[in-house]
Amino acid sequence: MRDLRLYVIVFISGAAVLALEILGTRILGPFYGMGLFLWSALITVTLAALSVGYAVGGRWADRGPSFSRLGLLFGAAGLWVLAVPFLEHPVLLAAEPLGLRAAVLVTATLLFAPPLTLLGMVSPYAIRLKARDLNHVGRTAGNLYAVSTVASVVSALGMGFFLIPAMGVGRLTYAIGLALLTASGLAFFARIGGSRDRGTAALLVLGIGSAGMAKLSDDAPDPSRGLLDVRQSPYAEIRVVEARGARHLLIDGGIHSVVDPATWRTWHPYAAALDVLDFLFERPGSMLLVGLGAGSIAKRYAEHGWRVDAVEIDPVVAEVARDHFGLRSEDCAVHLRDGRRFLRETAKSYDLIVVDAFGSSSIPFHLATLESFGLMVSRLAGDGVLAVNVEVWGWDDPLVASLAATVGAHLDQVLALPTREPPDAVGNVLIVGSRRALEFDEYERLPRLSSLLDRPHEHWRGVQMNHAWDNRFVPETRSALVFTDDRNPVDLWTERVNREARRELHEYFRDLPRSW
Repeated sequence: MRDLRLYVIVFISGAAVLALEILGTRILGPFYGMGLFLWSALITVTLAALSVGYAVGGRWADRGPSFSRLGLLFGAAGLWVLAVPFLEHPVLLAAEPLGLRAAVLVTATLLFAPPLTLLGMVSPYAIRLKARDLNHVGRTAGNLYAVSTVASVVSALGMGFFLIPAMGVGRLTYAIGLALLTASGLAFFARIGGSRDRGTAALLVLGIGSAGMAKLSDDAPDPSRGLLDVRQSPYAEIRVVEARGARHLLIDGGIHSVVDPATWRTWHPYAAALDVLDFLFERPGSMLLVGLGAGSIAKRYAEHGWRVDAVEIDPVVAEVARDHFGLRSEDCAVHLRDGRRFLRETAKSYDLIVVDAFGSSSIPFHLATLESFGLMVSRLAGDGVLAVNVEVWGWDDPLVASLAATVGAHLDQVLALPTREPPDAVGNVLIVGSRRALEFDEYERLPRLSSLLDRPHEHWRGVQMNHAWDNRFVPETRSALVFTDDRNPVDLWTERVNREARRELHEYFRDLPRSW
């Protein structure tokens, strides 16, 4: 019976390690973005903590192994995990001045290294408890590590495929802490009696009581503080926040859409500037939008008479667009799949393809390569237009030149349309390419714009279009890197943009209850 309990305890330990590593991406992602640095920091902290745990646990086990001590390891780890919801926000704010790379590493270490180190101590300690003699140490170690690894596999699949979308981050934090306390109880009850056991029992009671106080409300919508919805998907954390008279769609803590909740009109400058592409065509045609967001672009082009297909990999984003941003089935046909996969599978051609799937912290690298843009161009009509929206640091950001060079490898005419002043600030730039000249009769455009001047929002939209078009330029691409599936450093190149965009976001919401 003691052996069975030991295997169960080791299983819980192995499952908790992977669960904490994956959960860490959802705890830190909304603050730092789901970029390469976040994953690297969490993997580094996990491996380092486990290494320390293995070394310390082996030495501790040689001093006299007991189930009560094993129970203390799990009890301490469980209590720390239950404290994470209380520690999270103060640690994030304290580390923010360190810069993105240092901050994410320090935060991951402070929040997750202690419980992971304690869990790393479990395996050598369990081997010492299980081994009866030297002739069976190898088999014992192999069996226990196999059980722990299988548990990690089950945990990784369960967390990503089912638990995070179904339960949310707060409840999963509580569940992991409670599971560790349960393992502590199993270890304790493998040996009943004595004052140490009563002390461990008291620790468990304290832990379970603390678990009930965990801040699970962070996952719950609270309209009174402007948090209309919080949903966990297999791809991201999605929040709907209403503040300063506007409704915001936040994906992993980055603002992807800003609209007027009364009219659903966008207040995002780049989304308004995209309207200028309509002037490149004599009449509305067919449009493919890669990246739905809140649906603002799809709705606007549908109003202009375009037939819109939208590709969105995250079904929860599509649900939120319908539930909170007024997206209707007649606005566009939504295809729930990866953009590149859709392009491979579809036989349709489009007059206009707009790629709006790039965030400041997360550019899906497979959508920004020579091969991917070649696939898009193959789906363009003869005189079609491809437009890519990207957030950059200044109009001369190397990312602008490389994206223009990559698009330009397939299309003869490439322009960059900036959407923010001053030229050296973080803002969006539209990379626009076509086989034909990118021009139109501006005198023909003026009557269409003059009718908007008596409506404040439409006037603002016209200003954004004029700014983008009047400041258009041809990027210098002679020495620019062409992104390919084999070499694409966009995660590294967007670090500075992500850091500044997050700083502005946190400042924007600073006077409001926490919303990222």
